[in-house]
Amino acid sequence: MDDFDDAEPTGPAPLPGPDGHPFGRVPIEITVSVGRARPLLRDLLKLGQDSVLPLDRRVEDPVELYVGDRLIARGELQEVEDDQGTQLAVRLIEVADLKDGL
Repeated sequence: MDDFDDAEPTGPAPLPGPDGHPFGRVPIEITVSVGRARPLLRDLLKLGQDSVLPLDRRVEDPVELYVGDRLIARGELQEVEDDQGTQLAVRLIEVADLKDGL
C-alpha cells in the first residue's frame, strides 16, 4: 500500500487551466535564444562598453525557445505595441509536439 493513499489533503485542489489541465495555471519560464558567441578567452577579456560580440546567427534567422534544455519552438522576433510602448515579442513559426510532456 502506498503511504500517500491515507494522506489527508494539504489544501484545495489546483484550479484547472483553460484546457482543463490541473497544471494549466502553473507559470513556465521560456528562454529565447538569439544565438551563441564563442570568443577566445583573450578576446573576451578585451570586451568593454560599445564592444561588438558577433553571434553565430543572422538577423533574419529564427530564434529558438527553450523550457530548461528542451527546444519547444522556433520563431521570429517582432515588435508589438502596448499601453507602455514597444515591446519585443516572438511569433512562433514551428512548435514541437509536447503531447508526451516536456
